[in-house]
Amino acid sequence: MTAEQTGQRIQQALDALADSGADAERAGERLVRELIGFHGQGLARLVPALPPPALERMLDDPAVAGLLLLHDLHPEDLAARIDRALAALPERVEAAGFDPDTGTLRLRRTATGCGCGEREVEAVLACHAPEVTAVELERAPQLLQIGTRPPQAAEVR
Repeated sequence: MTAEQTGQRIQQALDALADSGADAERAGERLVRELIGFHGQGLARLVPALPPPALERMLDDPAVAGLLLLHDLHPEDLAARIDRALAALPERVEAAGFDPDTGTLRLRRTATGCGCGEREVEAVLACHAPEVTAVELERAPQLLQIGTRPPQAAEVR
C-alpha cells in the first residue's frame, strides 16, 4: 500500500467518524488500524537500512523497542530482550526461568543490596518483553551477621 492510499483510507475513516455517531467506535478502530499499518510499513523499510551499531544502540530505548515489537520487527529473541531489560535495572537480577503458558518470569537476585521491587522489574520488562505478564522475584538470602568478639554474658542481679 502506498502513502497516498493510506492517506485516502485515513481520510475516509475520519469522514466516517465525523458523519456517524453509532459507527464512531468502528470508524475510530479502523483509523487506528490504518495508522498503525502505515507506521509499520515505514519502520519495516527503515530498520534494515540502519547500520547494525546504530540499531543496537536504539534497542535500549523503550519507545523504539516497543515500536519494533508492536510491528514484529525487533531483531532480538525473547531471551535477549529479557536480558537487555534486566541489564537496565540498578541491581543485578538474572532470569531463572520463563513459563510461556502463564507469562511468568522467575528472577533471582545475584547480589545483595537495597534491591528493586517487582513493580520496577515489571516496568522495565513491559517495553522490552511484553510477553512477560508476571514476575516472581526470589529474595536474596539474608546474611548472618557475625561479630568480632564473643557475646558478653548477661549481668545477673
